[in-house]
Amino acid sequence: MKSSIYFYGGLFFVTLASLMLEIIQTRILSVTTWYHLAFFAISIAMFGLTAGAVWVYHKGKRFSEKTLSSDLTYYSSAFALSTAICFVMQMTLTPHQNDSLTFFLVWLEIAVCMAVPFFFAGVVVSLSLTRSPYRIGRIYAVDLAGAATGCLGVLWVMNLTDGPSAVLWIGAIAALGAVLFRKSNIGEAPSKKRWLHRPLPILLMLAIAATLNGMTWRGIQPLFIKDSINHRKEPLFFEQWNTFSRVAVYYQDELQSPSMWGKSPNTPPDKKIHQFRLNIDGAAGTSMPEFHGKKEEVNFLPYDITNLAYSIRPSGRGAVIGVGGGRDVLSAWHFGLDDIIGLEINPIFIDLLTQNQDFCQFNEIANMPGIHLIADEARSWFARTKDKFDIIQISMIDTWATTSAGAFTLSENGIYTVEAFKTFIEKLKPNGVLTVSRWYAPGEVNETGRLISLATAALLEEGAIEPQRHIFLASANRKVATLALSRQQLSPSDIQTLKTRVRDLGFMTVISPDEKPASEVLENIMTAKDREELDAYTSRQVLDLTPPTDDKPFFFNQLPLHKPFHAMRMAKDAANTGVIAGNLKATATLLTTLSISMILALAILVIPLGSAVRETSFSLAVGGTFYFSLLGLGFMFAEMGLIQRLSVFLGHPTYSLSVVLFSLILSTGLGSFLSDRWALRTKKSFCFWVIFVCIYILMLPMTLKFAFNVFQSADALLRIIVSIVVIAPMGILLGFGFPSGMSLVENFDKKPTPWFWGVNGATGVLASGLTVATSITFGISASFWVAAACYSLLIPAAFMIGFPGGSRR
Repeated sequence: MKSSIYFYGGLFFVTLASLMLEIIQTRILSVTTWYHLAFFAISIAMFGLTAGAVWVYHKGKRFSEKTLSSDLTYYSSAFALSTAICFVMQMTLTPHQNDSLTFFLVWLEIAVCMAVPFFFAGVVVSLSLTRSPYRIGRIYAVDLAGAATGCLGVLWVMNLTDGPSAVLWIGAIAALGAVLFRKSNIGEAPSKKRWLHRPLPILLMLAIAATLNGMTWRGIQPLFIKDSINHRKEPLFFEQWNTFSRVAVYYQDELQSPSMWGKSPNTPPDKKIHQFRLNIDGAAGTSMPEFHGKKEEVNFLPYDITNLAYSIRPSGRGAVIGVGGGRDVLSAWHFGLDDIIGLEINPIFIDLLTQNQDFCQFNEIANMPGIHLIADEARSWFARTKDKFDIIQISMIDTWATTSAGAFTLSENGIYTVEAFKTFIEKLKPNGVLTVSRWYAPGEVNETGRLISLATAALLEEGAIEPQRHIFLASANRKVATLALSRQQLSPSDIQTLKTRVRDLGFMTVISPDEKPASEVLENIMTAKDREELDAYTSRQVLDLTPPTDDKPFFFNQLPLHKPFHAMRMAKDAANTGVIAGNLKATATLLTTLSISMILALAILVIPLGSAVRETSFSLAVGGTFYFSLLGLGFMFAEMGLIQRLSVFLGHPTYSLSVVLFSLILSTGLGSFLSDRWALRTKKSFCFWVIFVCIYILMLPMTLKFAFNVFQSADALLRIIVSIVVIAPMGILLGFGFPSGMSLVENFDKKPTPWFWGVNGATGVLASGLTVATSITFGISASFWVAAACYSLLIPAAFMIGFPGGSRR
């Protein structure tokens, strides 16, 4: 007896699991490799799902309604098991970057491990859509509902357990889908049952494995993290994952020298403390010193160059962006500020300092009067608050390990942009100071140069006539530099106090308003008369020193990708360490993964389907290939552009990915549904549709900028709602593209449709990586321009295919 509720339930949980797996893989890759490789997870998911559908097409008569329940149960169970097995294999691979074929092969292995579960999910979805006795509209609606729920469900799961355990739970969810498919009773029972036809034991096994793995730190965990082995030799005291990061805390009983970013050579040598070492995503680090309310416990803090600006603003109200282990908040308290706001986007750190008793008793910062620790995204919080501050501190957010390894090179960062700095400056009192610490290399104008460029641009836009009169910069140990940026011009007494402090602590003055900088580049940056002059000068330098903006928020990438031959020369001459070495590592990984995506797409999706197009007319073959290639490219350029742009607005890539996928899945599904009612059957209607799509996409940069300016101060929920409102109309319009193209093709010949399906999937796989490269080189807006160009070219492609009632050559 058929039971549609079991069928729909099985499909719902399989599509839910597939979208959760796609998003969680982006978080896993952020821990094991680089943050920008979210695009790779999206590419491989698309590849796997499309490959599964292509395989079903090739099998043809092997699948039918007579064995549908059995087949769906079998392949859903395969999806569940392969999710766990392939993930375990993925965790054992070591993508250590080197100049050898092995590096390419390792990434190919990772791609295969990631793709296999999606292949089985693609088989399940394809069979459900093409072999089911139920109405395809309802099936498609359930497919979209499951996928959309998965986009939101991943945010809930990642706050309950660690990443590897979450993947095992996803396998269990897929097995639940198999259990429901088994009860749907569509067709005959298999004559010979295999163990994959018994999904309940698989469900129980995976659920038990996920539970046990979540209870121990010694279970399934990444073997390789950020270019090094995850030894776990140090005593691991605490570990927790969430949608933001993986935080590991280490502790040793013996007294240690206090962790300091830029230690003064005049620091008392006998100072030893107990401290926790906090590690974020395997590379970025911070520390938590033992503290019980006494200043002498943290009297080493004045000897760190990151706290230099407190020498001129030692009292009043302060704000610290990036609480971490509380060290910078303690610095503000130690110098004498009596009202301190600590802002931290990652709630794990706030929980450690305010709720976890082991840490609260070790560091009692949360009990100190006048200290307020807040879990929030800094830009949004500053945009909302009406308070003004004497000093705002940003110290080493995103640390050397991640910078040199290239972890953030191709990632968006909403803190280091002109718009962000303007927000911070506007929240300073008239004589308030913004202090920022970053890495410094004498004789090389790299991160420091870009920081000064960013500060100068923000000051110019705030109306400063002589930006150089507002800026003081000093360095320690020839590694770290601290910027003191005053809203008003620094007074002679401020300058003298800073220079005296620098001299007493054995630091070095790099920039002072009363001296000519040793670096001609830094001098020319600060003396730019306006943004146009500043942008023109910084764009001509060896490194990309242009001020990062919300449209091009790639502060950590200084490799001039818009000058490919120059970039290749830099790659040849680059040292093995430093910012540029990190840029090169990240770019090489991007090119490697993009090559792998291309090879897999051609080998699995395009070439096997070539026979489907050989017997059709030339104009249909060329026009259709052109149409569906452009459609795949245009859709992904628009989608990835939204993910990158909203990452800055929403404060974190995981939120952006979930919100964009959720919105586009539902809205494009609605567009596809509406395309049946309002079909684009005439040249006129098709051209009008293309025009509307192009106008909306081209307006997105302006629309998003306006929305962000108005709603940047809103809370997270309202910003998510605004994002959905902006995305949904575009999704509805884009939803017409694929069914309309298929309808045009089928009017003349149905045989080549599998080819066009494969071409669309292949170009979608490639486009996600191309979008990252485009955004870094030309800005996120350029991705929308490319998307609009692709959609505009659909008109000649559709005309080549032909319209009903027309003729084709």
